[in-house]
Amino acid sequence: MKIKAIETFTNEFVCFVRVTSETGAQGWGQVAPYYADITAQVVHRQVAPYALGQDAFDIAHLMQIIPEREHKFPGSYLRRAMGGLDTALYDLRGKLEGKPVCELLGGTPGKIRAYASSMKRDITPQAEAKRLKKLQDQFGFDAFKFRIGSECGHDRDEWPGRTEEIVPLIRKTFADDTSLLVDANSCYSPAKAIEIGRFLEDNGISHYEEPCPYWHYDQTRQVTEALDIDVTGGEQDCSLVDWQRMIDGRVVDIIQPDVCYLGGMWRTMKVAEMAHAAGIPCTPHAANWSLVTLFTMHLLRAIPNPGKYLEFSIEEADYYPWQYGLFSNSPYDIVDGHATVTDAPGWGIEINPDWLARSSYRISELGAK
Repeated sequence: MKIKAIETFTNEFVCFVRVTSETGAQGWGQVAPYYADITAQVVHRQVAPYALGQDAFDIAHLMQIIPEREHKFPGSYLRRAMGGLDTALYDLRGKLEGKPVCELLGGTPGKIRAYASSMKRDITPQAEAKRLKKLQDQFGFDAFKFRIGSECGHDRDEWPGRTEEIVPLIRKTFADDTSLLVDANSCYSPAKAIEIGRFLEDNGISHYEEPCPYWHYDQTRQVTEALDIDVTGGEQDCSLVDWQRMIDGRVVDIIQPDVCYLGGMWRTMKVAEMAHAAGIPCTPHAANWSLVTLFTMHLLRAIPNPGKYLEFSIEEADYYPWQYGLFSNSPYDIVDGHATVTDAPGWGIEINPDWLARSSYRISELGAK
């Protein structure tokens, strides 16, 4: 069954991809958020030419030949665009076979423990503790992630003393059986990261994300080797070769690939398999309520080495206004701290037609000149 058409529906933040086969069967996917309008151009210029006319079920072949044909472009945008094709093809196949994507990947529908993930640094420790506690009372979360340091901060805090204040305050706010995670977003040098890591250990934090600039594997490895706390990372990495190096080198204790940044489900499954062979858990990055969180839910129900939880963003319209109104049916209900992958075919999602009507549209078709 050949791929007949690839369409994109885009604004600056989100690009949905629809693939149509020669039989008329269709599937929906999504490229990575942020500058999605640029990625949409890559879909049509550097992905569609190699996908049109190909077997819609042979996702592995497409994910292998496209980066080879575009070998001069090994970076993020091509992988983000490939992810739009990959995820749309999985949806198409799932609908044709009447199976959710997780089942296509060898898993089953069901529940996933979620951690409430805060993206904010422009919030006082007191306000952060209050809103996280409210979310626990409302949705039953038993794990939370909050921000420390400053993004790519060169050892500087968001403001002086914030990290030293927020860590013990959040720990004091929750019972010992509530798991606490932090994200440093590439803030620290190795020496400072180790100092902060010991402070985190003393305060019962269990997960220390991206302590050093993520592109310096050697720096992160120093932190991993020095601490008992789980050091985690990998959300930005989109090269399978780099992933193999990261895993072989034991750079982190837990890997965090992003399905959309990495280039879709097939490539992310490959990374999870590498990590599984090395005995490393996989807790993917999923930082908003576009389709990336749904993709991750299906992934976690299928891989042999899922981490303890799903990352679930808690940011509302004041932070991510663009993530609202995307779907006609919501896949993101949290009950007793858990999300649920249903048995609906494909992704089990309906894109909001009103959103599509407002988007920028483009199509690449088989045989079109």
